[in-house]
Amino acid sequence: MATLDALVAEQVDPGAATSDAQASKLTLQTPQQLYELWERQHWLSQDIDFTQDKRDFANLTDEQKDNLIWVLSTFFIGEERVTTQFSGLVMAYEDEHEESFLTTQQVDEARHMQFFDRFYREVIGIDNPDFDARLDRVREELNEAFGKLFDEALVEAGQRLIADPSDREAKVEFITTYHMVIEGALALTGQNFVTRYMEENDIFPGFVEGFGNVARDEHRHVAYGTWWLQQNAGSDDALAERMQARLQELIPVAAGVLVPPGADPTEEWQILGYSSNEVNEFAFKSLSRRLKAIGVPLQGAPTPA
Repeated sequence: MATLDALVAEQVDPGAATSDAQASKLTLQTPQQLYELWERQHWLSQDIDFTQDKRDFANLTDEQKDNLIWVLSTFFIGEERVTTQFSGLVMAYEDEHEESFLTTQQVDEARHMQFFDRFYREVIGIDNPDFDARLDRVREELNEAFGKLFDEALVEAGQRLIADPSDREAKVEFITTYHMVIEGALALTGQNFVTRYMEENDIFPGFVEGFGNVARDEHRHVAYGTWWLQQNAGSDDALAERMQARLQELIPVAAGVLVPPGADPTEEWQILGYSSNEVNEFAFKSLSRRLKAIGVPLQGAPTPA
């Protein structure tokens, strides 16, 4: 029997358990429905038990520790970035239902940042008392592609919305950047493979529990972005073209975020033992199904039937 969470994910996220044909006909949940779902799915970042996780981390080899710290650094700093850059979209709400949901997403992102901060302090041992100093240490693990996506593209998109919350082209660019590329193509893909690695090796039960909660939140967020783009870019050629251009610009950048240090992004590489082909295929299929639900294909691709 399917669990409630699995059924919810299937309804909320077109990439979770639907075929391409089903995705193109999916009725997406509204912001009000997603807000009500948020109330039912509440969790506490400070209640996760990291007792076993501390023992598991201590038992890793130095190479395994380095690989894990590198992979998780993209999530920790990513959560900090999206938390601080979200206010423009909250300002751009179009009715009270959308406003209610968007405020929950900003709270979610702050909760995710708190979860990763706890894990880095209590399990990995980066426990400098100054939060900014901890962020600076973790930032040392990031590559150039991360900076282009999170420190440049996301920040610039957010600033455009803050300057004019009524600018619909700016809203399309922000939601495409944030919900389609960062969350839908990058975060959910990374979550899938990090969780698989930990579950297959029977390690970090506390992190797996918390990361599962994070992923559930992200599915809700991506569902909002898919709904908004379907309602707007899906029926407006100019907005659709703006969305397509943004995807064409940022997908190659996002693909570089998870490339390990020292690896050639044009060659085969691995993340926690999973091949770049596996990782990229998962991300592309998930994004493609969402685009079918929206009704806007990638440039050069056929329009969904």
